[in-house]
Amino acid sequence: MTAPVRVVIADDQRMVREALHATLSRRADVGVIGEAGDGEQAVRSAVELRPDVVLMDVRMPVMTGVEATARILGEWPHPSPAPHILMLTTFDLDEYVHAALRAGATGFILKNASTEQLAGAIHDLAAGHAALSPSVTRRLVATVATLPPPPPPARADDDPSIEALTPREREVLLLVATGLSNRQIARRLGVSESSVKSSINRAMGRLNVSNRVQAALLVRGTPTLAVDGDARV
Repeated sequence: MTAPVRVVIADDQRMVREALHATLSRRADVGVIGEAGDGEQAVRSAVELRPDVVLMDVRMPVMTGVEATARILGEWPHPSPAPHILMLTTFDLDEYVHAALRAGATGFILKNASTEQLAGAIHDLAAGHAALSPSVTRRLVATVATLPPPPPPARADDDPSIEALTPREREVLLLVATGLSNRQIARRLGVSESSVKSSINRAMGRLNVSNRVQAALLVRGTPTLAVDGDARV
């Protein structure tokens, strides 16, 4: 049996911490090993307990979640890898998303996410993948779409080839780029969630990217593939 993902919960609201602790503790695949009520405590708990993932609130006293994230990842004192940081917030605002990602967080999920979505994001981070809520993915794609195109690669083989994708993988990535979750994509295409996840993982491997957001950005930047409410291949 796979060991549970070890998690520290950092949130300044005691009721939120207790609710998250109770919810996650009912799962055999997640183990809550500590809590913190402010950013400074989050840093201390991360260093002392060495969790796999820190579930980090954005707005906290003493030190914000973004500042705590930068401290944990920038000043990690142990030879073992630093924990992955999953930002948890009620605010779906660009300034928080961008600041958290710049600080080194690899996940960003809203507090209204379901237990399954939260647990899934925790496991994604523990496995080394990024995890962003669909609305965050959609807004990041839209932001990048307004930027000027990057210069062409020095060699043709430096450029991940969209042509390597299967029609289904392209279709799924187009829907990812619109901000749909795996469940929504599965319903749209009439397939299982596991099938959608497999298509995304295979596509990321073909494109040599580490997460679905990078894959979505590649699709959004390819003129021959339209990104709107309907997926076309």
